[in-house]
Amino acid sequence: MDFSNTLFRCSSLGYLMTEPRSNAARDRGELSETAKTHLIDVFVSNKYGRQTDIQNKYIQKGLLVEEDSITLYSRVTKTFHKKNELPLQNEFIKGTPDLYIGPSIAQADHIIDIKSSYDIFTFFRNLNSDLNSMYYWQVQGYMYLTGAKSASVAYCLVDTPDVIINDEKRRLMWKMGVATDENTDYMEACRELERLLTYGDIPIEERLIEFFVERNQDDIDRIGRRVEKAREYLNTIKSERH
Repeated sequence: MDFSNTLFRCSSLGYLMTEPRSNAARDRGELSETAKTHLIDVFVSNKYGRQTDIQNKYIQKGLLVEEDSITLYSRVTKTFHKKNELPLQNEFIKGTPDLYIGPSIAQADHIIDIKSSYDIFTFFRNLNSDLNSMYYWQVQGYMYLTGAKSASVAYCLVDTPDVIINDEKRRLMWKMGVATDENTDYMEACRELERLLTYGDIPIEERLIEFFVERNQDDIDRIGRRVEKAREYLNTIKSERH
């Protein structure tokens, strides 16, 4: 299998762009162990048709509430936004930015990536942290694809869908070892669970945390060089070890 033309998803660029621990390895332009591990996953996915992105409750919520988060973002920013469905690619990377400002997605001035937090605690932890490096590289990739000069990563806090809440209630019943949903302690725990995962009592302005990212052309230029290095590494991987 030849990986010489493999395109990498913008959402995975953070793995590739991780630097090696040693200065000598960095100076030689080597791939980090994190990047190599990711490339093994890419190799397996391409050769054997398996995927590592097995859905969990966090991914499930993100998919189910995407439109709700876009609506929240539109209401808070007082600007109508519609989900972009057009995938983009160049010679190195591919991706589908969520939202954009500009004449078209291919000629965007600003890219917006929506992240739906699982609960109120994971959401507000973003107040006390820098932007996740995976998301930094993801939006640099989107700016590479579109020519946008800036981007933002928007964390949104929206209600958890009933299907997930009901799954959590079933898990709670099993953990508590109760036989009926009329158990008093279980009913109280369910009320607390619903309060943890729904947010209609919180003003929408407090349910958006946005990080702004400027286009960094030096970093964008590095993406192409790192992809070339990743392709070379993929072509050295063998299915057997003797």
